[in-house]
Order: sequence, then structure tokens, then C-alpha cells
Amino acid sequence: MKKERIDKLIASQGLLSRNDVKTMVKRGEVSVNGVVIKDSSVKVSYEDDIVVNGKHLKQTEFTYIMLNKPKGVVSASEDKRDKTVVDILPDELKRKNLFPAGRLDKDTTGFCLITDDGDFAHRILSPSRHVDKTYVATVDKYIDFENARKAFKDGIVLADGTVLLSADLELLSDDDNQSFKVVIKEGKYHQVKRMFASLGTTVIELKRISIGGLVLDDNLEEGEARLLTAEELSKIENR
Repeated sequence: MKKERIDKLIASQGLLSRNDVKTMVKRGEVSVNGVVIKDSSVKVSYEDDIVVNGKHLKQTEFTYIMLNKPKGVVSASEDKRDKTVVDILPDELKRKNLFPAGRLDKDTTGFCLITDDGDFAHRILSPSRHVDKTYVATVDKYIDFENARKAFKDGIVLADGTVLLSADLELLSDDDNQSFKVVIKEGKYHQVKRMFASLGTTVIELKRISIGGLVLDDNLEEGEARLLTAEELSKIENR
């Protein structure tokens, strides 16, 4: 098991700075496996029982969060002009180095996965892995469904000549504004919007409802977030 300095490990949980931890260690407010420590450079692992100011630290090496992203929030760790998906997380879920694994447009809603595990994010975003991302898209102009489905299946060619991988299209509603379920295996810039644009229609509402085999929790209102369980996490890669 990898070991880290105790001040770094505690600070990585997002509740205290390393300077805060060092001060608490000097005061004798931190113990490891029942022994009070006085040196903040002591190395510990995520399996050790760490108590900070009388409270057991429920430490994990990495964090995985499901956020139901609302409109008007950018998929980034920080932004000088707008609120980010990290900004709107509840305080108890915040920690250092969190970032969105994949981006949703500012006006797109739905499942945003936030983590601090770079290797995991790379795996699920790698084009070679083909992890499905499923969306519900509403368009402003009628298109012929069968022709659209064939075009998606064959691989849409974007206006700049980019040839996309085969995608699945399902008609959900054929009312005034058609709604579709779209399953893509890659994540090009504005991909779903550009796919429909190539067919002569504009996406007016877009929501991501699943990543891999994990579906957005219906109990999460827009703007709400929660930690993922190990079982849920496995559904993303092992559909």
C-alpha cells in the first residue's frame, strides 16, 4: 500500500490545508492507529486508522462524484467568469484536485462525473475504450428518423470533414419538437449538436443520462451531487 506524509494525505481529503494539519499535529490532535503523533512528516497509508481532533478520518485515495449538472455551469475545475461543476459541489464533497472527467457544454445538463483520479478519467475518455455516453436530445426542426438513424449508424461526417464512429439513434418523441436518445462512443467537441446540425436541424435541449452502464440517479435534482459506490463505478467501464 502506497504511503504518504500524513499532512498531505489528510489535506487531500479536502477539509484541511497542510498548514492546518501541521498545527493540529503539534497540538497532539492527530493520532495514527491509536498513537498520538508529533511529526507531520510521518508516512501513513489509506488503511491506517487516523483520528483528527477526536474524529476518525474516512479517507479514500480517490473520489468519484455523480453530479446532475444544471445549465449555466461550465465543466471545468476553475473559471474566471462562470461557476464550475466543482464550485457547486456541496462542501462535504469538495477536495483538492477534483476535475470533470469529460466536458458538457455550458447549456447541457445531466450526468457529469467528477473525480481526482487521472488514470480512471483517461481510461473512460480514451477513444480506444469506446465507453458509451448516452444523451437525450431535442431538436427544433423535423428530420426523417429512418434516414437519420442510418446516417448515425454509418458514421456522421461533420462539416469540417471529421468522420465519426457509428452511433445509435432512437426516436423518443415525434411531437412539435422531436426528441431522440443518442448513444455515442467518443467525445468530440460539441459532438451531438454537430451531428444533428449535419442533418439540418438544431439541438435546443441536451441532457446526458448515462456513462457506460451507469445511469444518472433519478433522485438527484439538478445541481445535486453524491459519491459513487464501488459497484456503480464498475458499471462505467464494465457495461
